[in-house]
Amino acid sequence: MKRIFLFLLTNIAVMVVLSASMNVLGVGRYLTANGLDLTQLLIFSAILGFTGSFISLFMSKWMAKQSTGARVIDPQAPANAQEAWLVDTVHQLADRAGIGRPEVAIYEGAPNAFATGASKNNSLVAVSTGLLNSMTEEEVAGVLGHEVAHVANGDMITLTLIQGVVNTFVVFFARIVGYFIDRVILKNERDVGFGYYAAVFVCELVFGVLASVIVAWFSRQREYRADAGSASLLGSREPMIRALARLGGIEAGELPKAFQASGISGTRAISAMFASHPPIQARINALHAAQRI
Repeated sequence: MKRIFLFLLTNIAVMVVLSASMNVLGVGRYLTANGLDLTQLLIFSAILGFTGSFISLFMSKWMAKQSTGARVIDPQAPANAQEAWLVDTVHQLADRAGIGRPEVAIYEGAPNAFATGASKNNSLVAVSTGLLNSMTEEEVAGVLGHEVAHVANGDMITLTLIQGVVNTFVVFFARIVGYFIDRVILKNERDVGFGYYAAVFVCELVFGVLASVIVAWFSRQREYRADAGSASLLGSREPMIRALARLGGIEAGELPKAFQASGISGTRAISAMFASHPPIQARINALHAAQRI
């Protein structure tokens, strides 16, 4: 809930600042006496679409720490042997990947981990206490390799760019459809009326849902790449396979073809289109199918 609140608060603040700035600069005056100025509309859409994405990217480390309560480990003074091992493992993996050493953090929660940050040399890798307590060191190393691979692959930047592009087209086409409905269907010949604003609101919702399918598809592809990246960094695919099996509730080495993991892996066809992660079974199969490392 806290993470959602911070996300909404950030986006509201961005929208308020952008609206005020564009009014001052004269950008966003795409509605003219002669109709839509598509160039101005595209500029307006791109500003809205990309600015929010990049602000979220640059604030991602701070927001992640605030929303999860993650505690960054001091690499010079870890509290215990487990923290020392965690920092050392992440730093070794980062060195192999050729990126800056990320901050390493621990947070209270169910088995999970994430990586975030504005660049390859300014990132954060965080793991939950649930993951540390439920996995072996080999399995945790597999997960850490996966997260470091996300950073090395530039996934945060790429996802930000994709989100910015789809946001731009959502804003752009929603206003074109809104203008068409207001002028052609509702026959409004004066300044845009209620029909325009209502249509824009509905179209942004509908187009936003469709756009999320594209973003989710990319997110699933980057998970496969990060799994492969973990295998490459560790010199073996077994740690990641065992970690995925653990997350799926299967004993290590027990990987039946009919395996159905919990959560997103058991989704139906429609809901699977919006899933940010592929089914665990599919990820394990992809690692097994890859050339032996």
